[in-house]
Amino acid sequence: MKNIVILISGRGSNMQAIVNTAIPNAKVVAVLSNNPNAVGLAWAAERGIATAALNHKDFANRLDFDRAMMQLIDEYAPDLVVLAGFMRILTPEFCAHYENRCINIHPSLLPSFTGLHTHQRALDEGCRISGCTIHFVTEVLDNGSIIAQGVVPILDNDTADDIAARVLKVEHQLLPQAVADFISGNLKIVGKRVIKSNQVDDSVTLLA
Repeated sequence: MKNIVILISGRGSNMQAIVNTAIPNAKVVAVLSNNPNAVGLAWAAERGIATAALNHKDFANRLDFDRAMMQLIDEYAPDLVVLAGFMRILTPEFCAHYENRCINIHPSLLPSFTGLHTHQRALDEGCRISGCTIHFVTEVLDNGSIIAQGVVPILDNDTADDIAARVLKVEHQLLPQAVADFISGNLKIVGKRVIKSNQVDDSVTLLA
């Protein structure tokens, strides 16, 4: 059985998707947050999952917070750390500590639109598609090896909220599968590319 620790900052809908999937040979042992008021903490606690919060505002700097969070995470001996809407830029020390066993979901088709406000930026640039990316976490923001990507269309009358809602549905499918692939040992990093031993035909037809 592999232990998973999930980090959230808000409602934790992607965390909920992972828990509800009941991934074989995996156990979500803790849900942690930098936000004591994160709605997802209550959801996890109601299901018997350990929860805790460290308010980043209580720490003098980013590194102090990361070190405290690392200590908390390591109490649960995780095989995998999942950033599921964890709204913090992580220090190199944190990223090195969990190298190749920490993944993040980002609401754009990386390497495009790293950082925040991804859907509005895609609209502003006239993009015809958007999506989400699951990647390994490195010290360079949103730059780790890509595990999976999901694509959605951007329609002519879309708002950023419309795109976000469409992308979120894909996130809820893609992230549990990526976690399952990691747990089952199906992922191997070769250079910058993630090779999947169980890869199937992922062909997608896009409409202009």
